This record gives sequence, C-alpha cells and structure tokens, in this order.
Amino acid sequence: MSQEHQRDCIEVLIEKARNGQINRRTFIQAMGLLAAAPLAMRSGISWAADSKPLVVVNWGGDALDAFRRAWTDSFSQSTGIQVRIDGAGPTEGAIRSQLASGKPSWDVVDVDSYSAMTLGRDKILQPLDYNVIQRGQVTSGLAHDYGIAGYLFSYVMAWDSEQFGDQGPTSWADFWNVEKFPGKRTLYKWMNGMLEAALLADGVPAGQLYPLDVPRALRKIDEIKPHVLSFWSSGAESQQLMIEGEVSMGAIWSTRAKLLAEDSEGRIRWGYDNAFLNASSWAVLSDNPAGSQEAMRFIQHALQPEGQLKLFELLGNGPSNGATQKLMTAEQREADCASEENFKKQIFLNTEWYADHYATTLEQYLTHLSK
Repeated sequence: MSQEHQRDCIEVLIEKARNGQINRRTFIQAMGLLAAAPLAMRSGISWAADSKPLVVVNWGGDALDAFRRAWTDSFSQSTGIQVRIDGAGPTEGAIRSQLASGKPSWDVVDVDSYSAMTLGRDKILQPLDYNVIQRGQVTSGLAHDYGIAGYLFSYVMAWDSEQFGDQGPTSWADFWNVEKFPGKRTLYKWMNGMLEAALLADGVPAGQLYPLDVPRALRKIDEIKPHVLSFWSSGAESQQLMIEGEVSMGAIWSTRAKLLAEDSEGRIRWGYDNAFLNASSWAVLSDNPAGSQEAMRFIQHALQPEGQLKLFELLGNGPSNGATQKLMTAEQREADCASEENFKKQIFLNTEWYADHYATTLEQYLTHLSK
C-alpha cells in the first residue's frame, strides 16, 4: 500500500470516528498501527459511546475544574480515553458502598493515604500496578501497595497579626499558651494533626509521637477547649473564622492560610514551622468498570510535573513529584508545602498508625469534644 493511500485510509477511518460510526478500539484495530491514535486525537474525534469513560472521584467544588485543567483534559487528548470527574466525595463509606452494590461506577479515587491502605487491606481497592506507574517519581514513603500520593497538604498555625504583631506563635506550646497569646482558637473537627499538636504542646518530642498516646492528647485538648470557639469541619469555615476576627489563632490547612494572607493583605500570618504534612493518594477500586490498565495509565499521567504544577497554581496543593520543583519560581517554592526547605520543617502524619487506629480514635475524639 502506498503512503498516500495509507493516509487516505486513515482519513476515512477518522471521518467514521468523528461521525460516531466506530469507537476507539475499532479504530486502532482497523489501522493496525498505534501511531494512528495520536493522529486521531489531533483530529477532534468524539469516540462512539460504547466505551466506558474513566470515572475519577474527588471532593467537588473548585477541585472539579482544577482536576480537569491539570489532568483529565490532557489525559483524554493524549490517549483517547474519556474521563468524567465525579465530585461526590470518596469517603471510605461511599467507596465501600460502591463495591457492595455489585455494580461500581467509580474507577480512580482521591483519598487520604491511610484510607487507601485500610481499604486495600479489605480488598475494596486493588493493588497498584507499579509496572505502569513509576513509583520512584514520588518521595520515599508517599507510595504503598494501594495508594500513591497525588498531592500534599499541611495543617499549619495561622494567627492575627493585629493581636500579636510580629511575635506570633512558633510552636504548639505557644498555641496552647493562652496567657501569652490570648484570644479564641479554632481546631480541626476530624482529628488529623490535632492529637499530634496536643502532644507536642505537652512536651512530647516530635520523633517520639507515634504510636500516639491518645488519652494524654485528649487531656491536653481539655485544657484548651474553653478557648476554642469552633472545631471547624470545612476549609471555608476556618477561613471565615480567621478573616472576620472571630478567632485570633487557628490550626488550618495551608491552602486556606495562603488565601487568608492574600485576602487580609498580610494581616493573617502563618508558616510551615511544626506543621503537619499529609498526602492525598490515588487509588483504584477493585474490578473498576473502565479497566485496570486505563486507571493505572491515568495515575501515571497525573504524576507528571506539568499537571502537578497546574494543580498547585489552581489550588495550592503541593506536588508529590519532586521534579515539579524545577518548574517552579522561587516564590512558588516558598509557598509549596512539599518544597525541600518546607518539607524539613514539618512532621509527616504516620500513614500506618492512621490506617490501624483512625476509626476507633476518631470516635473517641468526637465523643470527647461533645462533652
């Protein structure tokens, strides 16, 4: 077959694909050449509806558009695999319900690293294929059999400089010191990092935090409870409490602290000293409907520096791939929780401890707060 005739055949198949007469798999089989797929992608083809879209589940809100711009659009363009983002929120209970239904509709989920470990142990999630996913692209400790970090975030101390000037709190002992730093506080309702903060405030060395002494931490939280105006349950709530001056100090997400500093023109200050670093991980449901290999290919795509930088620019989440640092400006690295300098200042939440103890400890924590 001549090159010109071969090109004409490709154009005929592209036209059929555009018209929905054939799907992606039929196109590639007919061509017998994988090189035809990129050509098809450049031609604006919409594949026939019989191929299942890959469903990526996150927590909704601004993350819907951010994931699309950082990852899913470019993945579809390069592979021909359709992706739908579901913002329903992949809680452990929701993921379990998906599998229990016998007809799961989710493929890839954005979950806490410890949740991925717990659900993987229970066979709700499938082991990641590290022949497809390059595990070495993330920092050591950010990947396990059932999850690999997609991005990082921190719990930091933020304070109102109108009350404390340049001499804000620098340790969790300061945060607990209501005589030196008077005013109302806000802490996180869902425990992560708060038990660690209490133990540090009580004198436990950072290197000896785990396994967490939960009774000791709860006793320390009792000391500060009279000064806690609210235990926030959403980032928006923590931001409102700080910006409106209802609290003078808060343990909040770094992404919200960054917005607060900008919105208050520097009135609200914060830093990564003694902050708690956590990972949100990619995981794949067992027997996911769009296929295991498609899911693994998406995760590998989402680990690339260009997309991770885009997510940082849109939401402020730290890249899990250290190579992204090379694409950042000095100002971006200063704000990035995952930069080499900021990484050293923080304490990483222990994934295995949380996987082993989260459910029972959270129940204790919430019961204690309600008293």
